[in-house]
Amino acid sequence: MEKGLILESLGGLYTVETESGIVQLKARGIFRKDGLSPCAGDRCTVEGGVISSIDERKNSIIRPPLANLDVMVFVISTCEPSPNLTLVDKFIAVCEYKSIQPMIAITKVDLKECGNIPDIYGKIGIPTIVCDYSDPASLEPVKAAVEGKICAFTGNTGAGKSTLLNHIAPELELKTAEISRKLGRGRHTTRVSRLYKLFGGYIADTPGFSSFETMQYAVILKDELKYCFREFEEYEGKCRFADCNHIGEKGCAVAAAAENGDIAKSRYESYLEMFEEAKNIKEWEIGR
Repeated sequence: MEKGLILESLGGLYTVETESGIVQLKARGIFRKDGLSPCAGDRCTVEGGVISSIDERKNSIIRPPLANLDVMVFVISTCEPSPNLTLVDKFIAVCEYKSIQPMIAITKVDLKECGNIPDIYGKIGIPTIVCDYSDPASLEPVKAAVEGKICAFTGNTGAGKSTLLNHIAPELELKTAEISRKLGRGRHTTRVSRLYKLFGGYIADTPGFSSFETMQYAVILKDELKYCFREFEEYEGKCRFADCNHIGEKGCAVAAAAENGDIAKSRYESYLEMFEEAKNIKEWEIGR
């Protein structure tokens, strides 16, 4: 019996890093019966040549399936495509909901300035890194965020996720290509998530992150959403009504803060849009 970390799940076969090396195993059938699908990031016990148990997860995301994430880095570009702050805010809300440290990496700063994005998110304590490839020192905070942790990178198609990863870890490109050759698949046709060991931690190669739909990552109900915007916390209990949803009710302290600039207007508008979406989600539909 030994402990392990699942690096990849593919067709019912799991690549597991154990104390004695990396092995490929199947899992006990009991997982399927219990409705549990082991995935990359799961810590497990290997016994009798199979994965016999999965440790309790601290978090997981739905698509692509990943467990026990410490950090998620959202890569946004200053142009081509232009930054979509609503998308960023949805990403951050999911991270807050799942107790994952969110981080923003801004690319293509050689083509266009990043404006007030670092101010918006730095003000609320979200690490925001301006990645200038002509200055290698600017990438050190990204490396530091990954060190010793399980980390995933995400972002819109064309935002420069691959370029950023290649700059902070050129060996990742080599490892990805090597695995692709072994499995007989192209680099851009990967349909699974795999963890690669880097900087004393793990980076997830995450195909399927090209577009961000909150429901693919986590289902956040409308009554839970306000707790996923950390800047709302200081106004807790200051609204006229105790059950205020912060959607413009009379005497809403959060709406007032957004009006006078204490809360970024873009963040508040994102909240309102997400609240409208969340209103259509029913607990019984998601099994709660």
